[in-house]
Amino acid sequence: MTGPTDRVEEPDAPTDGDDDGDYLPVAPGAAHHQFIVDPERAGERIDALIAATVPALSRAQVQRLIEGARVRIHGAVVAKPGQRVRAGDAVEVDVPPAEPLELVAEDLPIAVLYEDADLIAVDKPAGMVVHPAAGHARGTLVNALLFHCRDLSGIGGALRPGIVHRLDKDTSGAMVVAKSDRAHAALGAAFAAKSRGEPGGIVREYLGIAAPPPPAGAGTLRTRYGRHPTDRKRFSSRVATGKPAVTHWTAIEPLAGAALVRFRLETGRTHQIRVHAADHGWPLLGDPLYGRTPRPLAAIATALGRQALHAARLELDHPVTGARLHLESPLPADLAAALARLRALGPT
Repeated sequence: MTGPTDRVEEPDAPTDGDDDGDYLPVAPGAAHHQFIVDPERAGERIDALIAATVPALSRAQVQRLIEGARVRIHGAVVAKPGQRVRAGDAVEVDVPPAEPLELVAEDLPIAVLYEDADLIAVDKPAGMVVHPAAGHARGTLVNALLFHCRDLSGIGGALRPGIVHRLDKDTSGAMVVAKSDRAHAALGAAFAAKSRGEPGGIVREYLGIAAPPPPAGAGTLRTRYGRHPTDRKRFSSRVATGKPAVTHWTAIEPLAGAALVRFRLETGRTHQIRVHAADHGWPLLGDPLYGRTPRPLAAIATALGRQALHAARLELDHPVTGARLHLESPLPADLAAALARLRALGPT
């Protein structure tokens, strides 16, 4: 493949996600991509080829660009995402600038675990995105906190005030957010060090339901970690090169075709718990990206409607006073209901 040749104005990439932190792709900035199709790629779908050739674009984003008449072959607008390419085709892709997002304070319910002048700890519900991004301009945790606090730290930038770590949209549990700039600087450095696996005072524990279950007992998963080689929306621990990732786990309760598992993070990579569990043969119940729910548990997974993962415990030193904070989030109702149904089936 010759190219791609790009003229690009890109926003800063998002920081490396923590734990099972939500991977929130930033909408691409204005860019022009062009390349020539090699003979070995002839016959591929144009949307799949562009997504494979231009890492900044997902296949869904490419399809939207095609719908907007922003993809051309030999100067002719491509009408269908499934159009097949030929060897020597000259492909051009125009990416418009991202539409600016406006932060709006919204009166949304949030459960506060702890709050003082420098930080706030909240119990994030499943289904809530942490901060605004493309496709999620409203209804985020940041929108709720702007209404509740009125004084979040601005260090995180216009769309992420106070944010020092993240959880996936469909992962519930304890999070801490900075209100003062001094707290933001200290917490940001501490969570970044935690993501890299450096020694420090942050403890992050999760409860998850793995189906099928892991072996009885406990263990540690130490792997390389990086983007999945063929699916850019996913991550993998089966990569030749990548960052180190370490997850400690303990099977704490056997269930019918599953187990309740406690996870403790030593590093904090994007989707780390979900990927480590899945790559070792015991994905989280209901995980739509990495899991494959056993048929006998399908009804329970459907009722849950998300991956069975909850940030249950967060411990850290207060960034200003140095006092030790112990933050615990109770199991939410949807996960408690899933556990009750599994317990009713009896252990394996």
